[in-house]
Amino acid sequence: MKFAAVLNRDGGTLRTTDLNAFSDRMHQTLEAAGHSLTIDVVAGRDVVETLDNAASRHAVDVVLAGGGDGTISAAAARLMGNKKALAILPAGTMNLFARGLGIPQSLDAALNSFADGEIIAVDMATANGRPFIHQFSIGMHARMVQLRQRMEFGSRLGKIGASAKAAWETINNPPAMNVTLGIGEAEMTARITAIGVTNNLFGEGHLPYADNPAGGVLGIYVTVAQQRTELMKFLFNIARGKWRDNEHVEIHQSDRTILKIHSGSRKFRAVMDGELVRLERETTIEIRPGALNVLVPARVAEAKAA
Repeated sequence: MKFAAVLNRDGGTLRTTDLNAFSDRMHQTLEAAGHSLTIDVVAGRDVVETLDNAASRHAVDVVLAGGGDGTISAAAARLMGNKKALAILPAGTMNLFARGLGIPQSLDAALNSFADGEIIAVDMATANGRPFIHQFSIGMHARMVQLRQRMEFGSRLGKIGASAKAAWETINNPPAMNVTLGIGEAEMTARITAIGVTNNLFGEGHLPYADNPAGGVLGIYVTVAQQRTELMKFLFNIARGKWRDNEHVEIHQSDRTILKIHSGSRKFRAVMDGELVRLERETTIEIRPGALNVLVPARVAEAKAA
């Protein structure tokens, strides 16, 4: 296969990686397996343009994206509905989409898995037509991201610490929003502290990622918890992957949902794949089954085919 790699030198763990040495290992590993490879190492501000270029090249079979969540989401958006496949170098903080695909979590192990990897089709989702691979969320998560962005950190551990501090501040001053959520033929109106709509249902007992990235459904998670003890339990259960242990979380699934905001939407934001975006007064979220081709380890492809 012909690979076009785009590495965001400002993204995730790549900021502290010797990219010259790693690029040499990429060539050695993939070319020894009979593949060809071009590599562009670019600054964060140039990632989108470089991904556009890689995705438009007819000779390319696989776009290999390396960076944080924003880089991977941007690459997937450009390959949605495209015959070309996405290969993910997990260089972010949590690498949740990569985990759901069974991709090893170290850069070299992921690279080695691509040498004999296989292409499968998985789902994506859209919010008012904008693609995402992991989650669209409002309420607590958006507040935490807003608070974290005001803090300074220069490493993965620093980001985790900033996230913990932002979570504590959010618990002490949680957002509350009046919303209507349409799920299939049903409609519910509530005052919520958080809603997360995910690209397939999260698995249980681990970090929040989908066990089946080709399940064909949205996971819809709604919490109305407001008291500090309720919110602490909510976040603790999320960290342990114990969604169903929390009496303040309702879990639904559907192929389409419509979220309407009745509170003053100007002061609120949404988060898509870790990035803050404008929250529209009404958002239609839909699953896009099989919309993304991804390169996964051969053992993962074999297990899914069984």
